[in-house]
Amino acid sequence: MGVRISLLWGLDGNVHWLVSGTDIAALSPVATSGSVRESLLVRTPIGIVVRDRELRCTWVNDVMERLDGVPHDWRLGRRLTDSLPGFESEALEAVMQQVLKSGTPTAHECRTWPLEDQHREHALAASFFCLHDGHGRPLGVCSVSVDVTGSRRAHERLAILSEASTRIGSSLDVMQTSQEMADLAVPLLADYAVVDLADFVPRGEAPAAHIRTTGECRQTFRRAGVSSIHLGTPESPWARGESIFVPPTSPWIRVLSSGNSHLEPVLDTSAGTWVGQDPARARAIRENGMHSMMLVPILARHAVLGVALFIRTENPEPFQEDDLLLAEELVTRAALSLDNARQYTREHTTALTLQRNLLPQHLRGMTTVEAASRYLPADAYNGVGGDWFDVIPLSGARVALVVGDVVGHGINAAATMGILRTAVRTLADMDLSPDELLSHLDDTVRRQAEEDPDAGDAAMAAVGATCVYAVYDPVHQQCTMARAGHPPPAIVDPQGKVTFPHLPSGAPLGVGSVPFESVTVELPDGALLALYTDGLVEARDRDIDIGMRQLGSTLAAQPHRPLEALCSAVIEALPTQSPSDDVTLLLARTRSPNPVQTVSWDLPRDPAVVRRARGLVTRQLTGWGLEDLAMDTELIASELVTNAIRHGAGPVSLRLIKHRLLTCEVCDAGKSFPRLRHTCSSDETGRGILLVSQLSRRWGSRWTTGGKVVWAEQDLPRQG
Repeated sequence: MGVRISLLWGLDGNVHWLVSGTDIAALSPVATSGSVRESLLVRTPIGIVVRDRELRCTWVNDVMERLDGVPHDWRLGRRLTDSLPGFESEALEAVMQQVLKSGTPTAHECRTWPLEDQHREHALAASFFCLHDGHGRPLGVCSVSVDVTGSRRAHERLAILSEASTRIGSSLDVMQTSQEMADLAVPLLADYAVVDLADFVPRGEAPAAHIRTTGECRQTFRRAGVSSIHLGTPESPWARGESIFVPPTSPWIRVLSSGNSHLEPVLDTSAGTWVGQDPARARAIRENGMHSMMLVPILARHAVLGVALFIRTENPEPFQEDDLLLAEELVTRAALSLDNARQYTREHTTALTLQRNLLPQHLRGMTTVEAASRYLPADAYNGVGGDWFDVIPLSGARVALVVGDVVGHGINAAATMGILRTAVRTLADMDLSPDELLSHLDDTVRRQAEEDPDAGDAAMAAVGATCVYAVYDPVHQQCTMARAGHPPPAIVDPQGKVTFPHLPSGAPLGVGSVPFESVTVELPDGALLALYTDGLVEARDRDIDIGMRQLGSTLAAQPHRPLEALCSAVIEALPTQSPSDDVTLLLARTRSPNPVQTVSWDLPRDPAVVRRARGLVTRQLTGWGLEDLAMDTELIASELVTNAIRHGAGPVSLRLIKHRLLTCEVCDAGKSFPRLRHTCSSDETGRGILLVSQLSRRWGSRWTTGGKVVWAEQDLPRQG
């Protein structure tokens, strides 16, 4: 038997009951299936609503109340806009009207706040179809709704993480990477987000064993990224790049010490909480409407790099556990990019420091040349290349100018550049001619490659390097130069005429088998000498000859302009803003000494002439006002002349040069160089050169055409 009990309301207001009993066995299968259909509609986990042609609710199952939060009694007999006013309801009624009119089923997605989770928005996928009577006339609309919040949130998380892979880590800059993470989080995940990095991260230093989290407020972090839905980011008391202070009682400390994230769905600013202990912070939180917070540590390779903070203000939903999972995944992906950027910054700083220490910081002021330079690396990110330049003082008021080009970029090229520059300076101190110096430098490069065949990039950077070396003699107004596979210098005379001297090109360093040749040209007072690398005059779409002509015309247009301004003009005139190779330019303007600053005497090969040489030196120094140097210079000249007469050959000449130093030179036709000997107390000879070395700043010897020169330099007395 089936029993059915129904509640009836009488016209007199009394309650009546209708009880009916039915023999189920006597019922037809159709009647039985009706009960099954009713049970199916009532008990199904899908929300179902039936509406008439005026869109009033005529039937609804209990599941729908749990999905959208509208009570059963409040829905029956009412339209959706009456029971749940708002824009969403108006849009749904428009959909139902269209279904009634066309008879075509339609799907639609809407937002709801269910009873069991009224603080969090849910997504419903609803399908609408028309109900017809037996004659096919429309009776109303039925909607079937399913909660798709989980799948929707999963899709949103995947979309955010997918976007993170393309937007975060676009550069190797820790500050930019931090800002990219903050920008991605707002507004997809939070209304306000910041990234605070430990101080060692922007500097590229290695992480400490642990971040100190004890004591009072410490200047521990730097605000590297900040983003907000509000213009001007009023939520942040610190601007991007500023150091921030972390209260010792804040969750920051627990997050840093434990490495675990912190979630506060409801941010409590009452007294006794960590926020309430900081009245200024609590006031800022209340004024900006911050109501929910997540704090996630930035961990990479077992090191804490910083903390990411996520806040909600305008979005009424508090953060939940699935939001925290998404934030942690987002921070994990960004942490790898941040650590890569930190390591790059470290290597970049190391390479820059190496290059800065290897290149001349200031071209020393000299009386014989005025010099200025420019260097532009091709790698704008690394800022490190293999080009180098130098200005080296030599004996006899001469000066050496050198520009070189090492293959490649980065720390290997910088290290190789340092090796070659040091070798050039060492060889220059030996007073070798330009062709001899390049030959020795070529041997050095080949020997280095042979001794370390596994050096890889460093060896390849040295082999194939190019160089041009020039020595300017202001007394004779001559410049002797040689090159190893390098572009020839440009010479601009005082009248503005530009020439590129015919100079044998030689072969790049380390290649061997090709001899180097020196060429000597006249270089009058006020002439301009330009040494450069091929990156200045050569490009993929431009031949080197075109670049050299353009360089020459730029120099000739304003030959007497100050060198610093002229360097800038050359860089601006040539297309070097995005060079494919490093660009180096070294300009030198000659300054011949005043004729009264140089004096020389030819002396016979007679031991008696030594006394005369001392007298000549004393009179000349008195005329120059250098009486304080007379005694030491007399002894130096005496020993050098004596050495030339005893051990040299041919005529002897004595020369004094007064420039930034006082130089005493003795020239003869001998082929043997003097050497320093440390004599015993019983030795009666061999003390001459030792005495010269003790009285002078430095001394040495060099080959000349037809003989040698032995020289010694002394510091001039300070004026005033």
